[in-house]
Amino acid sequence: MRSRGLQIGLLAVLVCQVWLFWGTIAWTAEMDPSSAAPQAAPSAPPVPAGATPALNIDPGDTAWVLASSALVLAMIVPGLALFYGGLVRSKNVLGTIMHSFVILCVVSLLWILLGYSLAFGPDKRGLIGGLEWAGLSGVGTTPHPTYGPTIPHQAFMVFQLMFAAITPALITGAFAERMRIGALVLFAALWSLLVYCPLAHWIWGGGWLGKLGALDFAGGAVVHISSGFAALVCAFVLGQRHGYGTDYMAPHNLPFTILGTGLLWFGWFGFNGGSALGANATAAGAVVATHAAAVTAALSWMVVEWLHRGTPTVLGVASGAVAGLATVTPGAGYIGPFSAVLIGLVAGALSYVAIVWKGKFGYDDSLDVVGIHGVGGVLGILATGLLFSMVGTYLILKVVERVVGLRVSAEDESLGLDLSQHNERAYS
Repeated sequence: MRSRGLQIGLLAVLVCQVWLFWGTIAWTAEMDPSSAAPQAAPSAPPVPAGATPALNIDPGDTAWVLASSALVLAMIVPGLALFYGGLVRSKNVLGTIMHSFVILCVVSLLWILLGYSLAFGPDKRGLIGGLEWAGLSGVGTTPHPTYGPTIPHQAFMVFQLMFAAITPALITGAFAERMRIGALVLFAALWSLLVYCPLAHWIWGGGWLGKLGALDFAGGAVVHISSGFAALVCAFVLGQRHGYGTDYMAPHNLPFTILGTGLLWFGWFGFNGGSALGANATAAGAVVATHAAAVTAALSWMVVEWLHRGTPTVLGVASGAVAGLATVTPGAGYIGPFSAVLIGLVAGALSYVAIVWKGKFGYDDSLDVVGIHGVGGVLGILATGLLFSMVGTYLILKVVERVVGLRVSAEDESLGLDLSQHNERAYS
């Protein structure tokens, strides 16, 4: 088994090398420099001195961004809630689904009060946005020249709100079945304000990384790298679930997970396509690239798992698709179908190898957030933000531990989060 795993790992490395060579050629050939960067508004260059951008609301662009916001909402609830809820044991399904709902509500409120201003408000030394837009003061229906000159400013704000909400929700898969609900609320609030908002500002809001030329079309670094490596820290700080490695911890309801995968896939068209901030060619290209990467990664994972374990699994195909979706995100608006296929090919194989090897490192990433989103995010963008996310997450967890306590007791964990944290049963 070890030798076969090593062979698979070496094969993945070889595929990576081929991808880096051919992908660079294809990426360069397919990219249209005249349209890619300006249409990805968060990374768009400032308006040249003396030029006045056209600030006219386009009904088609506005409709697409608002619809994309709804699609990303569907990724969180019910998409991610069902995806994660099906992967845990039956005694923890309500508690796990609750994570996505609570984070959506907490982060949405914080985004309106402070978060949007910190992430996208007037730049302060390239580090953070000012508080001029706190409470959405000044964020109205008039378009913003940088954040979408053809859509209302509030449309851009609500689209970005969904990104801010799904990012900490992704992290919850790493500590599923063992965190207190009070600790979750405090952690999500602090992480959103202290990690997500600064990182979003650095890359999308006119911060120092954006000024250096960093491009992240739809969240490879801001969403997937930050959540993936925050998940790694969470897994180490909270420790393993009681009985990890000995007790039966298989998913209780794979149909839930498959349904969640489908909703994530469905919503990802808005996640990536909506990042073009208009109903335009960039949006169409992003949707095509998103789908191409997802189907290729699903097949890639299936083949590697088939070779390694002897049979392909439904969970493996679903995980591969999500890995492909996460990996193509940072470049979805800049690449064509061929590059997306290559990205998906590597994403499925490499994420599978990362999950197989996680046991060697001794951490309990309950629902494989690190292997899918962390590895996929790094592969997709190879950018910065890693250290900031990891250190910030560690410090926030330690604060939460001191204030409200982090993990449930051994007795509560054995009883299940549904009863111990919410006094409810998913099944009678």
